[in-house]
Amino acid sequence: MFPDSKLPEGPLAEKWDKHKFNVKLVNPANKRKYDIIVVGTGLAGASAAASLAELGYNVKAFTFHDSPRRAHSIAAQGGINAAKNYQNDGDSVFRLFYDTVKGGDYRAREANVYRLAQVSVNIIDQCVAQGVPFAREYGGLLANRSFGGAQVSRTFYARGQTGQQLLLGAYSALSRQVAYGKVKLYTRSEMLDVVVVDGQARGIITRNLISGEIEQHAAHAVVLATGGYGNVFYLSTNAMYCNVTAAWRAHKRGAYFANPCFTQIHPTCIPVSGDYQSKLTLMSESLRNDGRVWVPKTVEIAERIRKGEIKASDIAEDDRDYFLERKYPAFGNLVPRDVASRNAKQMCDEGRGVGSTGLAVYLDFADIIKRTGAEAVSQKYGNLFDMYAKITDENPYQQPMRIYPAVHYTMGGLWVDYNLQTTIPGLYATGECNFSDHGANRLGASALMQGLADGYFVIPYTIGDYLAQTPPKPVTTDHPAFQQTEADVRARVQKLMSINGTRTPDDFHKHLGNLMWEYCGMARNEKGLRYAKAEIQKLRKEFWSDLKLTGTENELNQALEKAGRVADFIELGELMVDDALDRNESCGGHFREEYATEEGEAKRDDDNYAYVAAWQYVGENQPEILNKEELVFENVKLTQRSYK
Repeated sequence: MFPDSKLPEGPLAEKWDKHKFNVKLVNPANKRKYDIIVVGTGLAGASAAASLAELGYNVKAFTFHDSPRRAHSIAAQGGINAAKNYQNDGDSVFRLFYDTVKGGDYRAREANVYRLAQVSVNIIDQCVAQGVPFAREYGGLLANRSFGGAQVSRTFYARGQTGQQLLLGAYSALSRQVAYGKVKLYTRSEMLDVVVVDGQARGIITRNLISGEIEQHAAHAVVLATGGYGNVFYLSTNAMYCNVTAAWRAHKRGAYFANPCFTQIHPTCIPVSGDYQSKLTLMSESLRNDGRVWVPKTVEIAERIRKGEIKASDIAEDDRDYFLERKYPAFGNLVPRDVASRNAKQMCDEGRGVGSTGLAVYLDFADIIKRTGAEAVSQKYGNLFDMYAKITDENPYQQPMRIYPAVHYTMGGLWVDYNLQTTIPGLYATGECNFSDHGANRLGASALMQGLADGYFVIPYTIGDYLAQTPPKPVTTDHPAFQQTEADVRARVQKLMSINGTRTPDDFHKHLGNLMWEYCGMARNEKGLRYAKAEIQKLRKEFWSDLKLTGTENELNQALEKAGRVADFIELGELMVDDALDRNESCGGHFREEYATEEGEAKRDDDNYAYVAAWQYVGENQPEILNKEELVFENVKLTQRSYK
């Protein structure tokens, strides 16, 4: 029987308010008796830790960075959605809800998405009060811009560094609680396992990344806010430290992992330039507001560009194919990310790609510069243009950017109920490390929205419902489960150190990433997925027999850190392939070539696949069990997505 999703009864617009009233409360005096662990200090983690401490709980916050300000949330550029309707252009909470469900190709829970849209309006007020310097109109009102998958302007932004500014706001709130002594901050600490006592999460095991010391930490509840697993592909827009280890350790302790194959490929990234690269750079989706995407109309012209015989500026207007505007006139360049990415790949597959590799399309700002001037464009996108110029040595004010899709965000993650609790009681997952709000494809500017919604406005209510039913007596590390879990962690570390093979963790990671990108990336098919599964299984055996690590476990050892993360990526990769093989449909970021419309669009199968795929770990080298949470749509009509 599938776990209770705890979805509230009643009309959609009333569910969250009713639920907040019905959840059990912890009185203020008792809050001081409860300890909560928060793992991760990005937007979701920092906002959760600060909010829970503000309520009176005792919080331990863990980050493997030297400062919470290093979290990958800092890299989000374009903006954060909120249904404020400041532009008076027809936006509303329901429209944001509808756009998000449709953008996710109808593979998300209605109740969760509507709650997200509801609290979005509060997030902006919270952040303005914290001093986040959102862009403003001439009269002083907060400015908005449009983003992919929407026909209204609802995205609040701080030039091209929105994530950084929002993170600084959350960090300031967290720092305030650290100063008050309500949050104890552990930096350079990596969570390596969850401690489960009598079926409930009661703590974590960490490794001090400086000294190598293995440490035990106990609490009444544990909140994971550890981000996504896009680095399973090796090359992605994620920071190199981003990994799946915390979530995967929880999965192997009993937390279901949902929709692992739902990976978002972002259409506007700087193309790969060589096999020496360790990550890719994102160019914000906000650029598609004013930039026009195009390729040459013919293979012959594209070949001349690739050979360096001509430049983009040499191509006449009639010889350019603005393919997104041509195919999707209603949304144009602002179609959702999965649609834009697949079309860019299609153009390159046809031989019309540009750049020396042919794996790029143009993002051209000539029209907007001509219309408004370079200074106006610089005001909106200046730091993004500067970043592009520094990386490519090309001036985007004078010639088009070259872009190509890259792995960006993962919609899959730990399964959580409406309270954001996993299938392990007392273990919660917030932000990108849960699966809950984006379905099969995240709309742009929704990651920041979800992270802050979960941290500021959801988890502070819902975790109290669990704690109110938990005796407020202290939780210590005396229970044998702590010693056993620590022993498991130490044994794993020692096993990694003792292999003494010939290949580095990076070598295995690159091999895995290539398999995932080629066979479980932008397009998948049964033959390729089956091949990838067999190859990943072989790679896993090779990893545990031929890994080479230097140094020792009792010191700073980044090779050891990387090895543990790659080991988890290999296991996750196999589950992603299994999930993609099982879902015989195309939806959002999951594009199975066998299941497409005549026009090459994703073809869903709502009769058989309108469910959340929640995978259950049952033991080493055992096939995972698929559990299905059926999705019920009462407020939106399931239709074939169209942006034409």
